[in-house]
Amino acid sequence: MIKRLFITTFLFGLNLAISAQNLTPELLNALRASYQDSPTDRAVRNAMGSNDPRTLALNQDNQNSVDTHFTYEVPQKGITDQMHSGRCWLFCGLNVLRADVQKRIDIAKLEFSQNYLFFYDQLEKSNLFLQSIIDTRDLPMDDRTVDYLFHNPINDGGSFTGVADLVNKYGVVPAEVMHETWSANNTARIREILSTKLREFGLALRETSHTDLQQMKQEQMKEIYRILCLAFGVPPTEFTWSHYNSDDQLVSTEHYTPLSFAQKYLRSEMVNDYIMFMNDPSREYYKVYDIDLDRHTYEGHNWRYINVPIEDMQEAAIASLKDGVAMYIGCDVNKERDPKRGLLDMNNYDYASLLGVEFNMDKRQRILTMASGSSHAMALMAVDIQNGNPVKWEVENSWGKDNGFNGHLIMTDEWFHNYMFRLVVESKYVPAKLRALLKQEPVVLPMWDPMFQAEE
Repeated sequence: MIKRLFITTFLFGLNLAISAQNLTPELLNALRASYQDSPTDRAVRNAMGSNDPRTLALNQDNQNSVDTHFTYEVPQKGITDQMHSGRCWLFCGLNVLRADVQKRIDIAKLEFSQNYLFFYDQLEKSNLFLQSIIDTRDLPMDDRTVDYLFHNPINDGGSFTGVADLVNKYGVVPAEVMHETWSANNTARIREILSTKLREFGLALRETSHTDLQQMKQEQMKEIYRILCLAFGVPPTEFTWSHYNSDDQLVSTEHYTPLSFAQKYLRSEMVNDYIMFMNDPSREYYKVYDIDLDRHTYEGHNWRYINVPIEDMQEAAIASLKDGVAMYIGCDVNKERDPKRGLLDMNNYDYASLLGVEFNMDKRQRILTMASGSSHAMALMAVDIQNGNPVKWEVENSWGKDNGFNGHLIMTDEWFHNYMFRLVVESKYVPAKLRALLKQEPVVLPMWDPMFQAEE
């Protein structure tokens, strides 16, 4: 009898606990009673029923014209357009390299072929996947690394480390030497095709009794190469190119390979002597972090960075801009962005007044809850300094000349603090005490860490 009473009491208590977790009729009634259908709420509900909430939240007190003056600005010629692709990292990296060339050399028009390097990016990532499958062949399919590899066999995103490794291995060519194709401009479809084939190949490598796995992989890579040639074109191994100056006068006509062209026009320091910074307040500052398997080539470099306070990042960025050298940055571009004016400003939208609720998370909390992270790469080109402090910055985007402010975005310094995450800068602009941190043994983070997804 006592035992039966105990079991009954336990089950009753368990039911109460479960009921407290559910949306019970009583709780639903309480929620309904809490909502006061005021005239203000009805007006807002009517407006939101047929309008984008972002349009309604646009802060009219922040609609004055944007000041486009900058204290230090890198000269720039021409805006690129990545179209419907995730190649922002590549466009940004090549735009940074182009700006450096145009600063040093009088060239009328120059754009590096993004399609050329993207061809080899996809080829190298295919090899990286297949070789990683071979390397993990003895692990079970439900191993976290193996599971991640098959979930993410290939992507079209990346980081500056990938740009540097690809340029050093394959060089660069002018855009007119290898033009864009539909698949280059619309990468989702070819990514789906490649992913399906790579998964098939990866499973075959795991299940085969073939003893020469490298020979098997080589045959698989021949099929991948053919697909890439059909989608993007055949990459040139040599070409002839004429250099015209800003007065449209012929300077030279020469025969090049992609590597000899890179050696003639690019500064080696831009792709060999750089430091990657991250501002991640959720992790310890002044530590070096390395992202496992976050690279573009099998023999290449993982994405390795120093985590620093935003002020250290800004100091290096200002030093570089003072010297007229653009930089690769990664940020959460869609947060608080006014697309019509090309303005990134914490005061662009007033959702608190529209919805009657506050949004109180800071940068660290947004990172921890996956509400924010680096999503897009652009070239940092300018800074405006007043009373010794930066007040706004300008980036060159890769969304076409009609997007934003003449193809650019202007960000307030407050926005920079909140949504800027990555900066790549030549080491000579970095204080010695920060450069010395690279002597540390890096903290290795897994490839699936959400903070370090490829920029697109």
